[in-house]
Amino acid sequence: MAERIQKLLATAGVASRREIERLIAEGRILVNGRPAEIGQRVDHDDKIRVDGRPIGLQRKADPTRVLIYKKQVGEVVTREDPEGRRTVFRKLPVLEASRWIAVGRLDINTSGLLLLTNNGELARRLMHPSFEVPREYAVRVHGQVDAEMIQRLTRGVELDDGMARFESMLADAYEDGEGSNQWFRVRLREGRNREVRRLFESQGLEVSRLIRVSYGPIELGRGIKSATSREATAAEIEALMEAVGLEPERPSARPRSARPSTGRAAARTKSAARKPMRKPRPTARDR
Repeated sequence: MAERIQKLLATAGVASRREIERLIAEGRILVNGRPAEIGQRVDHDDKIRVDGRPIGLQRKADPTRVLIYKKQVGEVVTREDPEGRRTVFRKLPVLEASRWIAVGRLDINTSGLLLLTNNGELARRLMHPSFEVPREYAVRVHGQVDAEMIQRLTRGVELDDGMARFESMLADAYEDGEGSNQWFRVRLREGRNREVRRLFESQGLEVSRLIRVSYGPIELGRGIKSATSREATAAEIEALMEAVGLEPERPSARPRSARPSTGRAAARTKSAARKPMRKPRPTARDR
């Protein structure tokens, strides 16, 4: 059955639909040797190339895979960086007929949980604000935060791209802060650019450290080393798919092995008992 090329390639994990439209406009996608058109219908018998690379479109969808990656400060969430900075894609497991898609982005100064998947529709739903998938962050703030500020931040403030707010904001996410620094754990259900930082900045506060600790039903945990990843378990993938209204795949469709690419399995679903998180060690920059 023929489908629009954007949907078919996004489902295959080539890129997001918006990115595919850009590639088509730039003439970088060919269908049977001819430049593709936005909205063009293709099927699995068509020969598709992206930047000269053949794209394998299996009649049966590849099993959904999800990577749980612990991003460190200084890494960028892009495949290639013109400035030569380290990217999160440099050490990921190789996929033969699809590509890893980052579920949202973390800026270069933000660390913590980053999900990647080969299922384009799953990635799209996890990122789209209409599905209201919660994200939680541990935030260290420089400056005094009072009750009125917390009330404003949870009720909503006007940013340059519209109203925004934290669904919840709990003090001392890690422990008491040091000096003029305070730790908070905040929760929101969208992922606008630098939204957490901009919300605090609207109150005259500076975010000195930002760590994403959960995304939907997945929590980061302690066991994954920085700049490494592991594959999500079948239960974790099922929880993610159910969170955005997708039918979980049958166990027979799963990869047989989901061993971590580096490090031991460490993330967990929120149904598991939550252990307190240790306070990060201060760096020279923090002191």
